[in-house]
Amino acid sequence: MIYMIFVPLVLLAILVYYFGTRNLDYWAKRNVKHDPPVFLFGNNFKGFFGQKSFTEVANDLYNRFPNEKVVGYYRGSTPELYIRDPDIVRNILSNDFAYFHPRGAGRNPDVEPLLANLFHADGDLWKLMRQRLTPAFTSARLKAMFPLVVQCAERLQDVARAAAARPGACDVRELMARFTIEFIGACGFGVDTDSLRNEDSHFSKIGRLLFARPVLFIIKFMMWEIFPPLRSYIHVFDRKLDVSFFDFVKNLRDARQCKPSGRHDFIDLLLELEVKGKIVGESIEHQNPDGTPVTVDMEMDLKMMAAQVFIFFAAGFETSSTATSYTLHQLAFNPELQLKIQLEIDEVLRKYDNKLCYDAVAEMTLLSMAFKEAMRMFPPGGVLARVCARSYTFPELGLTVDPGVRVVIPLEALQNDEKYFDNPRQFQPERFSPEKVKKRHKYVYLPFGDGPRACIGSKMGEMQSLAGLAAVLQACSVAPASTTQRAPSVDSRSNTVQVLRGGLPLQLTVRSQ
Repeated sequence: MIYMIFVPLVLLAILVYYFGTRNLDYWAKRNVKHDPPVFLFGNNFKGFFGQKSFTEVANDLYNRFPNEKVVGYYRGSTPELYIRDPDIVRNILSNDFAYFHPRGAGRNPDVEPLLANLFHADGDLWKLMRQRLTPAFTSARLKAMFPLVVQCAERLQDVARAAAARPGACDVRELMARFTIEFIGACGFGVDTDSLRNEDSHFSKIGRLLFARPVLFIIKFMMWEIFPPLRSYIHVFDRKLDVSFFDFVKNLRDARQCKPSGRHDFIDLLLELEVKGKIVGESIEHQNPDGTPVTVDMEMDLKMMAAQVFIFFAAGFETSSTATSYTLHQLAFNPELQLKIQLEIDEVLRKYDNKLCYDAVAEMTLLSMAFKEAMRMFPPGGVLARVCARSYTFPELGLTVDPGVRVVIPLEALQNDEKYFDNPRQFQPERFSPEKVKKRHKYVYLPFGDGPRACIGSKMGEMQSLAGLAAVLQACSVAPASTTQRAPSVDSRSNTVQVLRGGLPLQLTVRSQ
């Protein structure tokens, strides 16, 4: 009996020791600067236990090793390389993309089917989806859907005016999140989410659930990272998300009788792909004996559709709402600049009968520069990550890394480095004048990434964000409230996408027209 208990315990101890120590000499062998790792956790103890976000870890490494082009790190026993040099960043994202095409953000789609989406997928699955989903985000399609954006923006104005009439502060982070959900529902899925008028709408609850990081999530994610053999069994996300998105997509699909409705929204595009049958293309992972790419295919079935709808919602929800609310936060502390932007909005809209439209938003250059400056200071996605797909030697360093090593670009740190931006913690939209943009290294400002895996919805996100900002600032002015923090706190449990703790309370005042 004792033997039957003792042997499994010994085997378990051996496995834990193996996975807790493997690779911990990886960077020492390659003479890459790094902090000494510890058993099981590597360098990521605070990250695993939700005491430091992914971005905070990246910022810390970037700032503590100012003379290094790259810095080593261990997430558990998995080696990661943090990139500090923009020329190396360019090679990873663009020039040598074939070596770094995986994002490495996904887990097991067989266990968590919602992760079989464009953002989380890697290899051939990503390539096939990318080539077929790109038409959903052309300028022509965005312009065609803009009347729906205007409807959402008009509702946003009404809600902003109502908030200004009430005593106390308005959480503009929550306000812009509800606007973003309204936009996603109308333009992506053809449904009225009623999120602006109803703070506890079904989709608002899904949004909050999506970025919640309870203790159980932290534990499951840590186990997934540290012990690879468990990855076929651990379902990290709340299963309620699976049910919500599968039911939602199935109901929409049934309502449209499994064929496009003519709305030309995101659901229609997915239904078009389903009707066309298999998506066929050339493999990015496999080659024939003669060196030509293998032909691969995939089906756009109900599961795949639900996964794409999930990421369409998730990618737009937190990123756009954070970027727009942070812009308002900065303008609240820069009232003279805020007034200039409001006067620009007024002047442009007078040319269009005081109504928002696609062309009007495109002419609001000062507003656009302010939005870009806010994303420079606080990018919603504070890091970019890729995984080495095959052995690669960095020509600048003579350093060779193996397949499976993750490379991390500390986006927020790069964008706030005084080497590239004078007085980086000052809000200066003029940094994004065409003249200054031309003089700057392209790869020190990357809020939407770059290269073949750049954000597919960047134009849509920017268009919707500028429309929302224009709507609020045309109707109201913003100022700091008694509870407003000059430097908002970031939730240390957040992962790739940064989440602000406690929202962004501001005082809204209706403008005299």
